[in-house]
Amino acid sequence: MAGPVVAVLGPTACGKSALGMALAARLGGEIINCDSTAVYRGFDIGTDKVAVSEQQGIPHHLIDVADPREVYSAARYARDAAALIRDMHARGRLPVLVGGTGFYFRALTRGLFPGPAADEALRARLVRVAKRRGPEALHRWLGRVDPVSAARIMPRDRLRLVRALEVYRLTGRVLSEHFAETASLITDCHVVALGVRIPMALAEERITRRVEAQFARGIMGEVEGLLASGVPADARPFGGLVYRQVMELRAGVRDEPATRALIVQENRRYARRQLIWFRKEPTLVWLDGPGESEPTLHAALSALRARGISLEGQSH
Repeated sequence: MAGPVVAVLGPTACGKSALGMALAARLGGEIINCDSTAVYRGFDIGTDKVAVSEQQGIPHHLIDVADPREVYSAARYARDAAALIRDMHARGRLPVLVGGTGFYFRALTRGLFPGPAADEALRARLVRVAKRRGPEALHRWLGRVDPVSAARIMPRDRLRLVRALEVYRLTGRVLSEHFAETASLITDCHVVALGVRIPMALAEERITRRVEAQFARGIMGEVEGLLASGVPADARPFGGLVYRQVMELRAGVRDEPATRALIVQENRRYARRQLIWFRKEPTLVWLDGPGESEPTLHAALSALRARGISLEGQSH
């Protein structure tokens, strides 16, 4: 057995970052980001990245590692995270994965299906459908043939929707079936995954406060700065939550109050999808948060101890 890995997962605004840092500080750990937008440089406010001044001296990895003009894939994440885990074990440190992108976690712990080569003609047809009828039409199609993949892919994530349907048309099998047959890059590690959850009413309050704080911190200015620096409007991270709605605000689709309300609504929906996704993780241990509370930390430490994670002897 190569060593332990702790994961702190869960829906948005549940306090994952606070719990992850508390565990890392207590157990001699380092944080590995598990959020698919936080990997991109410059996308800070909308992803609620923990500021360096608030990281308590705990190293944070896989944040700001990708240029927003490129596509940082789940396969790349799995390779990068696995390499970091090996390095931390060699240095006597505890890897602590923290985030809400279930697909990244699954890619690391179960592996990814490499897939067939792109079929440009088929891909072009799917893109035309998305442009003519909206990417939601592709999402509805995917939901009929592969509801598991549809649950994890955002309805407007055209790139992933096209790829999922392309694999289905080219192989005759849905993407989720292919993923079920893949292997992890860290099969020799002892992974303990903790899930943080809070009541939906509390989640809505926290999400609302977070959205207000994002606008107060200058999310509009951040987006304008990214565009002015040459990041194209169709860059992948602009399709993520918060950024997509802010881009629509810029385009005059709706005013700021309506945009704020929509971001809260979309975050609520995303939180529900995250819960559905993580509930399918067979060994995930649920903790009733919020993550920054002392009872949640104590429950997490008890769960780790019960599952063979040593709470003593980590290097600091």
